[in-house]
Amino acid sequence: MELQIKVRELEESAAVVEVAGEADLYTTPKLKDAVVDLIAQGRTRLAVNLAGLDYLDSTGLGVLVGSFKRVREKGGTLVLVAPQPRIRKVFEITRLVNVFDIFDSEEQALKSLGAGG
Repeated sequence: MELQIKVRELEESAAVVEVAGEADLYTTPKLKDAVVDLIAQGRTRLAVNLAGLDYLDSTGLGVLVGSFKRVREKGGTLVLVAPQPRIRKVFEITRLVNVFDIFDSEEQALKSLGAGG
């Protein structure tokens, strides 16, 4: 399965990145490129919506952690939205729940970023 990425730019520095499909060694460069492009545009308040993500391997985790670090270096933040239970478990096992703010809904995530939908 492929990785689908849809970007919705919101006001000023905020954006939502919707991710669907499988995030693995072959597909995650697409996600990395999307986030790097957003940061280059000055978008440093990012919500990554994982509701449509069916599979996430260590490469995908690495891209999310790297994206988080890039955004933080620019004084911003990156939050995660609505991972499916099996995807959320990956964050729990790796203890990345202590790194990322993970929200059940996009509305909650955008509120935490101070952004509207």
